[in-house]
Amino acid sequence: MIEQLYQQVILDHYRQPRGRGHLPDPKFMHDGANPLCGDEVVIEFQVDGEVITNIRFSGQGCSISQASASMMAEALTGKTMDEAREFIRQVYALLKGDVEPDLETMGDISALAGVRKFPVRIKCASLAWHVLEDALKGLQATAQSK
Repeated sequence: MIEQLYQQVILDHYRQPRGRGHLPDPKFMHDGANPLCGDEVVIEFQVDGEVITNIRFSGQGCSISQASASMMAEALTGKTMDEAREFIRQVYALLKGDVEPDLETMGDISALAGVRKFPVRIKCASLAWHVLEDALKGLQATAQSK
């Protein structure tokens, strides 16, 4: 029963993605790909001070990679960059099986816990998160060098 719920949430985000598209004037853009399966994700986002005010994604790939990008855009818009970094760490822990899904704190992202049963698909589910994490690291390094 829980597996069916996970599948439904993933398919809903794949079929009706939140945050798919482009920003008219993105402050930051970063892309990444999984060469093993061909998944590609481009993340565009804007910040106001420390707050991520808007995230959009584009790309192509399997339902899991694209649904995960949709979940990421929905979950991290409005969060500070530090909150986003912590949330990313929580998603990685969820995908590895280090924590159990918690609908209250993770919402739809909890559905990605079902991917653990298929280790090869973890890269699909984590791609967008890695892309955003890399972008945030680059942003932080740029800010520290000023």
